[in-house]
Amino acid sequence: MHQAEHSQDEAFDQEQRVAEYLIAHPDFLKRHPEVLTTIEVPHGLTTGAVSLIEYQVRLLRRQLAVERNRLTHLIARAREYESLSTRLHGLILQLMVVDDPESLCHLLRETLLREFHAEALAFKLFALAAIERTPHDPLANAFADFIDRRNALCGPLSPGRAVALFGEGGAGIHSAAIVPIYADGQSGIIAIGSADATRFSADMGTDFLNRLGEIISQKLRTVRLGNCEPH
Repeated sequence: MHQAEHSQDEAFDQEQRVAEYLIAHPDFLKRHPEVLTTIEVPHGLTTGAVSLIEYQVRLLRRQLAVERNRLTHLIARAREYESLSTRLHGLILQLMVVDDPESLCHLLRETLLREFHAEALAFKLFALAAIERTPHDPLANAFADFIDRRNALCGPLSPGRAVALFGEGGAGIHSAAIVPIYADGQSGIIAIGSADATRFSADMGTDFLNRLGEIISQKLRTVRLGNCEPH
């Protein structure tokens, strides 16, 4: 019993010393604003001026929570990008030994669907001379705005363009990454489609996809893509 009373007395003495210190140093919280992010100031014990400070602290705590979530998201994206870069290196090594169109199609289809957790893949290549001769070709026109692009594009996909890209199976595709590719006398795209409307979003980084398009374009200089439709 005496030990409990002693502990209570010691705690009271510590509180008194803290209170006396704060009274003697009224600028303590100004010099240590980080303390405000952890202590609580009850409304019932404060005047309007201190309540405003409490309100500001609450805003600070919310902002801190948002920044922490943002940092967590950035770290996760960085780890994902590092993982993708490692797997891209593996794809490059496999591309180096592919020497026929059928093997190239199989490798790209299998790898891209797996790595991007996607359900559909489409290759559209157009001979530049043919596009110039037949400017009203509906398929070419559907992607004419992409022929001269140098950067990949991600985002939701309209039903009409999804079907134009992926055929009848495109009805279930709601977002896509579209990567420009170039070969000797040819220009086109690789489209990676997902049934998840949020899988490929407009705010996604495209550095990895751009590098992927450049690597595949370089390979197409030595191996033609040919007919790469799924069997």
